[in-house]
Amino acid sequence: MGWLKERQKDGQTNFFVFWLSGNLISKGESPYDPASWSEGHKANGYGDPAEPIFLYPLPLAVFLTPIGWLTFAQAFVGWKIISQALIAITIFILLSHWQLPTHQRLFIPLVLSMLYFGPVLLSLRTGSIGAVTLLIVCIAIMMLEKDKSFFAGLLLSLTLFKPPQGLVILLLIGVWSLARRDWKIVQGIVLGGIILWIIGASIDLNWVGKFLHGGEAAFDRRLGFHSNVWSFSYIICSKNLICTYSLGSASALCLLGLSGFYLWKNQSQLAAWNALNLIIPIGFVSTVYLWAYDQILYIIPIVWIVGTLVQKTKSYIYAFLFLIIVVFYAFFAVGKLSETSHDLWSLGNTLIVLLGLFIANKIKQKQ
Repeated sequence: MGWLKERQKDGQTNFFVFWLSGNLISKGESPYDPASWSEGHKANGYGDPAEPIFLYPLPLAVFLTPIGWLTFAQAFVGWKIISQALIAITIFILLSHWQLPTHQRLFIPLVLSMLYFGPVLLSLRTGSIGAVTLLIVCIAIMMLEKDKSFFAGLLLSLTLFKPPQGLVILLLIGVWSLARRDWKIVQGIVLGGIILWIIGASIDLNWVGKFLHGGEAAFDRRLGFHSNVWSFSYIICSKNLICTYSLGSASALCLLGLSGFYLWKNQSQLAAWNALNLIIPIGFVSTVYLWAYDQILYIIPIVWIVGTLVQKTKSYIYAFLFLIIVVFYAFFAVGKLSETSHDLWSLGNTLIVLLGLFIANKIKQKQ
């Protein structure tokens, strides 16, 4: 993985910017201050920063303050251990949905296979916060199934720590919840968003504008790199920006519109987990900014597919076959990312998950 090693050597892993943001907050400084951000990089031996400020919402830096109390090396090792534990906890919680010995036996195979799943490998190597988001969405699903909609919405608002993914997820969840006339989900999301804004405003009142400006610049520089409709539109349009934005917008709106219509029409048949199984991959392929490690949330639909195949076929064969396909392809996609620094091949992860959902839904229950 030469490309990934090079990024780590240059100090441009996700985790370094997370650690530095928390470290600056703990010192009473702001990662949205270009001078503090640049000095923080240089003081830790990383030279000039790749971006002028922290490219994530400012409230996230506040939540990351505890890791800023540690040295970078201590925090990085600890974060890897915690991330693996959170992945295992998520899988355990999701499998408990069936409450059957046959599904409990899937725990170890699923945990081991998911640790070799491309997005998880990248998350652990770069120190992404994806494992935290994964557990948040998992707990929200369980809350929704227990009719604790308001608290589920409050939790789901934390997906805004990564707005490109969080916004489209919350948009489709909003459609599904409104179709069910479950206003409490929306109330929880809105309240959570307000709380996050207040937390950021306590440090920098203009943090939203600074975040949007920095994010827009980063998006423009990385067009054609990601496994979403925007990057493929950029390639199809031969890098013409007017064509790219037109085709990208039309493609994203079409996918989101069709998915929203499906969620609205089938809300009575869709449990929370089933709804999120569709929302996550469609939301990700439609969003403006996405790297392979963000697809760690695909663990949620993958566990459902595996569990449902075992339930319906009364066999582990098809479930393990699906796991082999998704893990090996994702590993291949990570290899292509390492070679080219472009993440286009990770679109295959999305297509495999969507195909797996379709097959698992359509396959007949074996008596």
